[in-house]
Amino acid sequence: MKQISSLLVAVALLCGAGMANGQSFNATLKKAKQGDADAQFELGEMYDYGRGVPEDGVEAGKWYRKAAEQGHAEAQYRVGKYFPDPDNPQCYFVESAKWFRKAAEQGHAGAQGKLGWRYEVGWGVPQDYVEAAKWWRKAAEQGDDWAQVRLGEMYYEGKGVPQDYGKAVKWWRKAAEQGYYYSYYRAQAQFKLGLMYHQGEGVPKNYMEAVKWWRKAAEQGDAMAQRKLCVMYYFGRGVTKDEVEAYAWGLLAIAKGDEISSHAISSFDGKRLTAKQMEKGKARALELHHLINRSRPLSP
Repeated sequence: MKQISSLLVAVALLCGAGMANGQSFNATLKKAKQGDADAQFELGEMYDYGRGVPEDGVEAGKWYRKAAEQGHAEAQYRVGKYFPDPDNPQCYFVESAKWFRKAAEQGHAGAQGKLGWRYEVGWGVPQDYVEAAKWWRKAAEQGDDWAQVRLGEMYYEGKGVPQDYGKAVKWWRKAAEQGYYYSYYRAQAQFKLGLMYHQGEGVPKNYMEAVKWWRKAAEQGDAMAQRKLCVMYYFGRGVTKDEVEAYAWGLLAIAKGDEISSHAISSFDGKRLTAKQMEKGKARALELHHLINRSRPLSP
């Protein structure tokens, strides 16, 4: 009897939620048709994510575009990223760059980053490293980690800005120190910082600092950083020499598809390590794998 009652309650809640979503959709649709840009954007999101209405990319694009044409920055970004003019697919890059610029000029960090990338590679706009660096900087100053990584790269390579390893380190550090959430770009920045400390570029050479930053990237699943830790443990640079630990990090890099580690690890098998040490290394690799995937990142 209790199970039936619980089921009825659940059904009632679902029906109530459905009615509420329907009412919300109707109210939003009414405002959107009256020309309210925020409502048009919200309606686009409803169609985009299937909130109160079946998912419909065409309708989502239509309402995003209506909001974008009224100057809604996030809508302009969405149109540029996902919904350029469907009637003119050959001009995708030009069309999307146009919308990214509109949003970027309103201070939208994501759009500024996209525009920076377009200028860097020459998609939809003439390739222009100076313009690329300008837009990367605007997004980077708003805390966009992708932009911080790319701006650091521009300084490292001297593209659009004078080459300056110190400023490359500055921007990579900003990205590397962002939050505790997993981020591909954050891991990239951590890996690059490790390289700078290892090579002594823009900072004094410091193997312990290199290991610290590579560990942070490795703990986010970065295969190149895992390979670097393998090497550092093998040679005892910045850490106590430990061939079993080196073997474990190398196995993790191989599991990520790193072929260079695969060649290096082959020298361990039956040559550098005993069978018992190899089993210990495999167990350690499994332990690290579980820790990495349970909570990213492990280091603060």
